[in-house]
Amino acid sequence: MAVLFSGCGMFGNKLDNQKNWTVEQFYKNAKDELDSGNYSGAVKLYEALEARYPFGRYAQQAQLDIAYAYYKENETAQTVTATDRFMKLHPNHPNLDYALYLKALAYFKPDLGIFGDVINLDPADRDPKALRESFEVFKDLVIRFPDSGYTPDARNRMTFLVNSLAKHDLSVARYYYNRGGYLAAANRAQNILQRYPQATVIENALVISIQSYEKMGMPDLAADSKRVLEKNFPRSKLMAKSDASNKAWWKLW
Repeated sequence: MAVLFSGCGMFGNKLDNQKNWTVEQFYKNAKDELDSGNYSGAVKLYEALEARYPFGRYAQQAQLDIAYAYYKENETAQTVTATDRFMKLHPNHPNLDYALYLKALAYFKPDLGIFGDVINLDPADRDPKALRESFEVFKDLVIRFPDSGYTPDARNRMTFLVNSLAKHDLSVARYYYNRGGYLAAANRAQNILQRYPQATVIENALVISIQSYEKMGMPDLAADSKRVLEKNFPRSKLMAKSDASNKAWWKLW
């Protein structure tokens, strides 16, 4: 407790002495707070810097550092707001690729609360809207800045996101199928095939399509899906059990 209050007192002293600080002193103290993990304290100092010295490279860097501090605290909405503000104010800034990357990362790992990391939640079970937002921002980064140092990682994360989104839709399709919603299951499976053709769950989506169409009495559509399955997965264990009435095939999911 003594150490805690001592630290608070030291930060309070910094705030008291602000009126005599140069822009360099503002930035150094804010950066010290950021590096030490005191993100809320850093944000306050960066905001004070920008209010006192609203123009120049230090103010611009302060805006980026504020976004990073929010990101480190898993504050998705604040990170997105801060990066959007920076990009609007400085559309030609040399660090625009970093701002996009940080915004995409904020969506990539939305705030899951204090138990998010403990329970190791599968991204496919998270809010798909946030995953889609992340993908779109990474895509924007890759298209606009193909030579950026952040682009290779962005491409890898896009692949991960595609598979996560496809897995999410697959879970929804299974949910509908198990409850007799065969049309909804087939539509969700077709969505996977059309939007995520390179995803790792394509085979499973085709399985759901075949069985859903069979259940609805649509043999032609079922046969079309089965031909696609046979062409793309000729050695598929699922194809080997392709009789739609065979429950063992369903268990291979």
